[in-house]
This record gives sequence, structure tokens and C-alpha cells, in this order.
Amino acid sequence: MSQFSKRSFSERAATWLEQSGLHPLLARLYAARGVESPEELSLELKNLLSPNDLKNCISTASLLADILEKKEPMLIVADYDCDGATACAVGLRGLRMLGGADTPIQFLVPNRFTMGYGLTPDVVELAAQQIPKPKYLITVDNGIASESGVERANELGMSVIVTDHHLPGDKLPKAAAIVNPNQPNCAFPSKALAGVGVMFYVLVALRAELRKRGKFTNETQPKLENLLDLVALGTVADVAQLDRNNRILVSNGLKRIRAGISQPGMQALFQVAARDPRKANTFDLGFAIGPRLNAAGRLADMTLGIRLLLTDSTDEALSLAQELDRINRERRVIEAGMQETALAHLSEEQLAGTLSQRSSICLWNSEWHQGVVGIVASRLKERFNRPAIIFAPDGNTGEELRGSGRSLTGFHLRDALDIVSKKEPGLILKFGGHAMAAGLTIRKDDFDRFDACFQEVANSLLTDELLERQHIHDGVLQTSEFTPEIGDLLADEIWGQGFPQPIFYGDFEITQQSLMKEKHLRLLVKPLGADSNPATAKPLTAVWFNRTQSLPTKAKLAYRLVTDRYQGQARVQLMIEAHDESPAA
Repeated sequence: MSQFSKRSFSERAATWLEQSGLHPLLARLYAARGVESPEELSLELKNLLSPNDLKNCISTASLLADILEKKEPMLIVADYDCDGATACAVGLRGLRMLGGADTPIQFLVPNRFTMGYGLTPDVVELAAQQIPKPKYLITVDNGIASESGVERANELGMSVIVTDHHLPGDKLPKAAAIVNPNQPNCAFPSKALAGVGVMFYVLVALRAELRKRGKFTNETQPKLENLLDLVALGTVADVAQLDRNNRILVSNGLKRIRAGISQPGMQALFQVAARDPRKANTFDLGFAIGPRLNAAGRLADMTLGIRLLLTDSTDEALSLAQELDRINRERRVIEAGMQETALAHLSEEQLAGTLSQRSSICLWNSEWHQGVVGIVASRLKERFNRPAIIFAPDGNTGEELRGSGRSLTGFHLRDALDIVSKKEPGLILKFGGHAMAAGLTIRKDDFDRFDACFQEVANSLLTDELLERQHIHDGVLQTSEFTPEIGDLLADEIWGQGFPQPIFYGDFEITQQSLMKEKHLRLLVKPLGADSNPATAKPLTAVWFNRTQSLPTKAKLAYRLVTDRYQGQARVQLMIEAHDESPAA
């Protein structure tokens, strides 16, 4: 059963925001998301939090300034997802901007299928073979849990600078420097920086240090804001909480994309995704651009994606983007097959009556691709409203399984895995992640034991309320608000994790419904609000993706309002999110 509830807000805050000049609808939406004063509306770069409060950021900038002055060789070790790729590109571009085009810096992306996650000893051995051998390894979007890797680097005469945002383990690696807002005793007010955001902050501090040393003036210093399109992409694609600081980063990155002054690779990705960069929004970054870049790390080698973000050639960028688009289509086919197999297995459990008794989903299959397990876990989590962990063989000996999990709000997945590891020492070979997503490795022979233990932990932590699907909406729209202008107004704002895109709710008369491509429901609807007249109202187009079951002629719907453009004509379209089947009050 689903529960529908209206998001509460402060009338006083909404009035204050409206009186400051904000559109009345936006004033209500912002107040419902915790914005209390007009000052919080400003997303100018000058309002970014200071790097001074980010633990070790200033001292790391001083170390990097020394490295640049001595022209000592560096190697960036990247993660293989969108955040890692953008962080790597930001680091490379930024360090070359600040140190000069001849800065001796390379990058390396570990093969996720053979080397695992983070700065492992194997990755360090590979790094040591680079020519010239790097004196410094700089991790981006990884490294905070790489104790053994950092130890091996130190043994081989390479110092490690860790830039990361993941939660640390019980012990920190013995690195030359660690910049991570989530490390112990870091007073940085925002813990939500993505890996690319941490790297950007290090560069901002480095520029200030070089300015202090006389290399630049305020007028001659490199414009690091030119990198914000990449920062925005990595932040949104990593589903980072969009607190005010992250909204500032994302907003300014989107401004560059809309103005046509983003990196050639970004422009090429918008082109192959058939998206208009002039109207770029967070939805584009999260659901069109990010997946294409991520596809390289899932099925092939993220080196391809990083090359795309580093090139200044529009021709090369388009060629690389087209290859990523092809890989993404392949990923969709693999994902569909895995999901079909998973659903068939879960259908058997449903028939046996056991699925309803479970608080979690854990599955593996010898034919599954480890690069796609996270997406399938996300799909199953959404469908069944249960934390889901999907495993695939590791690709080496086949004796280990690598899993990726997705969670529900209120169930901290990494902490749950930590509990499992303490209850059953040695059961999990390694793990890491966040509240909502985590990765882990177990032995194939231990799957049933892990499933049972994880299920036990989930049962102890998940309440009936958490397991009940919650639909929180922003109330009813007036008939006068069903306009393309309102759709554009909403599209221009910065929505995302922690600052959710508006979902509205209302009663509708369904005048027509049919299937698109045999899997999406297309509707014509008329609002039944107190201020509407269905007899004279013009029907609105509505779409419910991945639903084939028809709706009753009158229905209470939760939906997003968007503006659809076709052949130069703008029209309102409703994107249906849910149907409230509860009886009228």
C-alpha cells in the first residue's frame, strides 16, 4: 500500500520569499524545502563555503603548489563512475591551468573487473610502471578506505594525496594528505560534496596559494569556473544531496552549458542524447548525460569517458560521444535481460509467499554482468520498495561475487553492511559506500549466509512505516498554473537529491488512454479541481512510463508538470508518478 502526504511548509517563509520577488509557486516550493529567507536564494559563486573550513584543504594546496613549482610527476587515480571521471578531468584540467601546459601529470583508471575499487595494491603496482614514474598519486572519488594501497605506494616511494567524499572506515590511510568533508574532525558545514566537488575545492585553494606566492594576480589567475560544467555533471550524476553549496556549484555549471561555453565533450554528449543544451537542467545531467558517461565504466573502460572530457577537439569529442552512446545502448540491453531474470526469480518467491515476508532483496546469477548490477539493484528497489543488493561473478576466478546495493530513505546501507561484517567476521571481504548506495565483495559459497544475515539486519532496522511506499507531494495546482510558462519556470530551477523536483497531486477525469510502444501509458486528462470546469477545459496530455495497466475514468494522480515542445509549439504535459487508489474522504 502507498501513502500520499503533502509536503508541509512555513507560510511565513513562503510570504517572505514571495515578497522578495520570487514567483508565488516557487516561493511555496522553496519554503517546503527548507529555504527560510531571500538571502538563501542567491546561488552566486561568491556564496560558496570557504575552503578554509575543509580539513587539510589549505595544507594540501600548499603541498601541491610545491609540487607544481618543482615540476614533480603526478598521477591521478580515478574512480570508474561519472563522479570519478569528472573529478579526474577537473583535476587534470585544473592542475594544468594552474601549473602550465607542461605540468607532468597523467591519469589512470583501474579496471573495475580485475582490480576492484579504489587504490588497491595492484593499482599502485600499475601506477609505479608509468613513465615517468609518478612521485605523487592523487586519488579522486576514492582512497579514503585504501589503507593497504597507500601503504604499498609509500613502500614504492610514491606519496599519496587522497581527495574523496566517501565515509571512512575505522582507520584512515597513512597518506601525505587527506581532503574529505566526511573524515573525522572536519568542520566543513556541507558533508554533501561529491568527489568532483572536493577536487574543485582543492583547486580553488591551490589557486589562492599560488596567488599568495605571486604567480597570479586576481586579474591574471586562471578561471577555474570554466570547469563548473563538469562539477555540475559529477555532482548530479552521483546523486549528491543538493544543499545550498552544491546547488551553487550545479547552478553555475548549468549556466555555462546553457550559454554554450561548456567543454566540447559536454556539448557532444548533449548532441548524441538529442538534448538541447540551451535548456539544460538537472534532469538532463542525471538521466541523459550521466548514464552515457557511466556506460564506459560499466561495460568498457572509463578512460574513454575521461578522454572525452579532456579533449578540446569538437570532432574527437563527437566521435567519442557517439561511441559512448553505442555502449549505453548495449548497457540497456544487458540491463533489460538481467532485470527480466531477476523479476522471474522474484515472481517465484511471490508465488511461494516468501517475498512479502522479506525486508530486503539479494540475488545473484552466474550470467549477470558486474558492471550493471547497481542499475538493476536500483530498479528492483524502486519496484518493490526494499533495499536491494545484486551480485555478479567477479570475472577473475569466479569464486567471488561483487555486489552493488541501493537503499531506502531511513535505512543506511553502508552502516547495515558494517553491522553484518561485525556479526559475521570475514563474511564480507570488503565494502564501502553511502547511506543510499554501497558496494561489496563476498565469496560465492557465502551468498546464502550473507543473504540470511543481511535479511536479519534489515528486519531489525526497517519498520513497517519505512517499508510502506511514501509519496510526498506539493499539493494541488490551480487550473491557471497548467501552462508552458510554469513548466519552463520549474525546469529552470535546481532540483535533485535532498531538494526534490516538485510532484503535484490532484483529481482528474481520464478522457482517453492508450499504449505507446506497448509499454507506456498515454492519457488525455482534465483537472477536477474546485476552480476548474471539465466541461469546457481543454484536455492535457499525460504520460506514465513503464505502466501498461489502464486507469479508472476518475483518478487521483501524483505528477510532474513539464513543457513539451514539438515543431515550435509549446504545450503542457503531465508525467505521472503514482495513482492514489485510496477511497475519497
